[in-house]
Amino acid sequence: MADVEEKDTVIVGGGPGGYVAAIRASELGQKVTLIEKGTLGGVCLNVGCVPSKALINAGHRLRDANDASVFGITTQPATIDFEKTQEWKQTKIVDRMTGGVQMLLKKHKVEIIEGEAFLDNDSQLRVMSVGPKQFMDNGGGQTIKFKNLILATGSRPVEIPNFKFDGRVIDSTGALDLKEIPKELVVIGGGYIGTELAGAYANLGSHVTILEGTPSILPNFEKDMVSIALKGLKKKGVDVITSAMAKKSEQDDSSVTVTYEADGKETSIKADYCLVSVGRRANTDGFGLEMTSVKTDDHGLVQVDQQGRTSVNNIFAIGDIVPGPALAHKAFFEAKTAAGAIAGKNTANDWVGVPAVCFADPELATVGMTQADAKDKGLEVSTAKFPFAGNARAVSLDEPDGFVRLVYTKDEGNLVGAQVAGPEASDLIAELSLAVNGGMNVEDIALTIHPHPTLSEPIQEAADVALGFPTHI
Repeated sequence: MADVEEKDTVIVGGGPGGYVAAIRASELGQKVTLIEKGTLGGVCLNVGCVPSKALINAGHRLRDANDASVFGITTQPATIDFEKTQEWKQTKIVDRMTGGVQMLLKKHKVEIIEGEAFLDNDSQLRVMSVGPKQFMDNGGGQTIKFKNLILATGSRPVEIPNFKFDGRVIDSTGALDLKEIPKELVVIGGGYIGTELAGAYANLGSHVTILEGTPSILPNFEKDMVSIALKGLKKKGVDVITSAMAKKSEQDDSSVTVTYEADGKETSIKADYCLVSVGRRANTDGFGLEMTSVKTDDHGLVQVDQQGRTSVNNIFAIGDIVPGPALAHKAFFEAKTAAGAIAGKNTANDWVGVPAVCFADPELATVGMTQADAKDKGLEVSTAKFPFAGNARAVSLDEPDGFVRLVYTKDEGNLVGAQVAGPEASDLIAELSLAVNGGMNVEDIALTIHPHPTLSEPIQEAADVALGFPTHI
């Protein structure tokens, strides 16, 4: 039997939660060991958030090049060399970002073990080597006794019956790694991922059909926001079919036929590829969690307190395997909290709201409560809305669709939520997240001078609406 090595703080998983936890723990004086069975950066940096935004950006560039007549610009139709696009995405974006993570971990003297961790009990695990050693000459077969453990094992795409990920039935990872732009693409699932990639490939030239099982795509956003996203999809020629249940897929070497049922009728669509994006499943299985005293809830997620501590005092869990939205920036925050708790700091995951973004056209972003959420909690709230059509910068960009909405208490005007649908919503939501989490009042925002002409002004204008003194509407 191999000798047992004693380690201080061990982290399983090198994605957004894991690598940030490793860096923060090192900064706080802990000796850190990070175990990763795949590639540093996890899903987000390698096959998720980052590369998807690269393809979305490429699609925007192509669309803008071919749709500039409104500005008096006439060009020959732009074309795309998708092989070069994919090479740029991989070498200039993904490899650069993951390389940066590796450099930061090395700088912070984090020991990296390439391998798969299996828990033996509440204080010990084994590491079995997988594949070629990419990070350092430290293979598997190790037995480690840990003082503290942070689990950051992430999540994986959900597979549905009759749509096994194989060949021309692909998950989001496969969709980001296609060698050619599909002429026809079927997307099953109209959530964040499905909507974003549908829009990206539509901009790149694909005809896309979204099949959504519920009555609406993007169920986590309010209806008036979704209608703006739907308008953008329709403009690109995307067909959105709701209340549609995917039944089966049949494929050959060059195509896949998807059969779905809607309104009691079965219909088939032939496409080059079928992307299944119906959600993600937490990776809480397959590494021996059941060998510990760590408790999970009815959904299989790990139960944690406000510091990320599980039912076992020295084991923490963060990211997609704990309750809450499966978002990289939430994992960043939880990582710092857990590392701080191990160091004896008075940290807590005590946010009021976590911002969420869908990179549709235009972008959608939300933080805190909606009016309906507030009503469910017994809060009396009002809302104030300002359209981008009244904003000079948005109009000059030819992107006037959308709005900023503030949700605030009727009595004191304290901001409890906000939504943005429109250009650069992903950046604008940060100011509103600060306001919601900082307990700011609508008057605080109204009295904050915003530069002109910018896309940030509708935030101040919405606050003016809340106070009853609107200027530009």
